[in-house]
Amino acid sequence: MTDASPATPASDSAVTKEALALIQQYAGPLLVSCIILVAAYFFSAWGRRIVLRACERAEIDTTLARFFARLTRWLILLVAITFVLNRFGFETASFSVLLGAVGLAVSLAFQGTLSNFAAGVMLMVFRPYKIGDTIQAAGQVGTVDEIDLFSTTIDTVDNRRIFVPNSMIFGAVITNNSAHPLRRVEVQVALQHGVDSGDARAVLVRAAERVRGRSDEAPDAFIQDISPMGVVWLVYVWGPSADVVTLRRDLLREVHQGVRSANLNFAVSNNLPGS
Repeated sequence: MTDASPATPASDSAVTKEALALIQQYAGPLLVSCIILVAAYFFSAWGRRIVLRACERAEIDTTLARFFARLTRWLILLVAITFVLNRFGFETASFSVLLGAVGLAVSLAFQGTLSNFAAGVMLMVFRPYKIGDTIQAAGQVGTVDEIDLFSTTIDTVDNRRIFVPNSMIFGAVITNNSAHPLRRVEVQVALQHGVDSGDARAVLVRAAERVRGRSDEAPDAFIQDISPMGVVWLVYVWGPSADVVTLRRDLLREVHQGVRSANLNFAVSNNLPGS
């Protein structure tokens, strides 16, 4: 058996020429493509800031402004990637077909993610709440900090941050506590039988009038329910939506002090509504 003949100088030269030819063919486009992608990355960030500032000058809602800014950035990156692929001979039409097939496979694998995306788009369109609103949705209560295409970020009153999938919010009841500038703040008071209703109402209304920070709308009190154990009164004031927690705390304090000062008796029963 004879050994394999060593590579000849002619074959080595041919390999070197092929390697040089490949380098000459792809080195330039590859370098240019890298520069384009890096430039697109920084340009997309710059474009995002420009769109955000333009929306702020136009006094566009913060939620929509951030959405347009993020959309601008991704569009710039998508255009850059498409341009780079064209430089390497990828046909955009065939690439679109391939991308569609891949998208179908991904959609089947990530149905939950796509439902969150669709819900995020619908939230942007219908806008049941915006950044800064206090809402109750998907079993969570707090102030909206961010609205993304896939989730909504909520800050609770005890300073916790909760990320709620948009599909859970859009498919459930949404309560926007900040939709109107004024809110009615109310508390229930259970008094014993035998207390004159006129005297009780006068005491409760005077207590409500002492609440600081309420609006000019007149407070009121009325009988809400009657139980064998006592009479349930509803006392309310009107005030700014942003001060609901403080107003309710002050209303509870003033009502308690007013009832005690007037020597009225609270009803003691766990069966009373609101007790």
